[in-house]
Amino acid sequence: MREIVTMWKYTKMVVLCAITAAIFAAILIPMKSIPIIPGSTEIRPASVIPVVFGILFGPAGAWGSAIGNLIGDFFGTLGIGTIFGFIGNFFFSLTAYRLINAREIYHNYWQKESKLIFCSFFLYVGVVSSAACAAFIAWGLDILGLVPFSVLGSIIFINNVIVSVVLGPLVFLVLYPRIERWDMLWTDILKESDFRKCTASKTSKILIVVGSLGAFTSGIIVSSGFSGKIPFFSQKIWFLENGTGITVFPFLIITIVGCIMA
Repeated sequence: MREIVTMWKYTKMVVLCAITAAIFAAILIPMKSIPIIPGSTEIRPASVIPVVFGILFGPAGAWGSAIGNLIGDFFGTLGIGTIFGFIGNFFFSLTAYRLINAREIYHNYWQKESKLIFCSFFLYVGVVSSAACAAFIAWGLDILGLVPFSVLGSIIFINNVIVSVVLGPLVFLVLYPRIERWDMLWTDILKESDFRKCTASKTSKILIVVGSLGAFTSGIIVSSGFSGKIPFFSQKIWFLENGTGITVFPFLIITIVGCIMA
């Protein structure tokens, strides 16, 4: 994951980061007037940006999504939760480009093999990346005692999945041919010495999937109180009795490790 640091050496990557942040914020800000949870989240059609721009622009998309969300928070939801919003949207985009390769899914699946498989990639990355984003943000606000994980996590996850799965393939197909023609894919800009692989290894992908889905699922189960209704869980899994924070945290670490691994 060295590219999240080395990207700042490249003017094009910095520009792509700024473009991502600007577009993300520009779509977010008008939606601040339609809150779902006042001060925490709102209807977010902008959720398509972290996924698609992450896949196309890699670390520039991740940093841009995090910065864009920060800018958006200045227009209605700025607070201590902004820290976790920054982290959550960073990983929303980061996990997306670590899981799939833009050139591979476009040329190998959209153009040659199966458009259904192509769309399934967006379902896959939409679910996993949305779970990562929801888990980081909901975990943070839950441990601060602001909003229960089960409430905020569910809203963020559903919102992100619907937008990224429905709009993601369309936006990607509009942008990809132009981005490739202009040599603006992140793997075309960075030198090979500044990143290891276009996407993660199989082990890394497994860790990202397990960590993201595990964090989200365990957070929902514990926060909603559902774990206490499962005899095996309530008697055998001791840490479920210690709250959402300690239950979700190990899965977040697994997600981070998966992203760091090449």
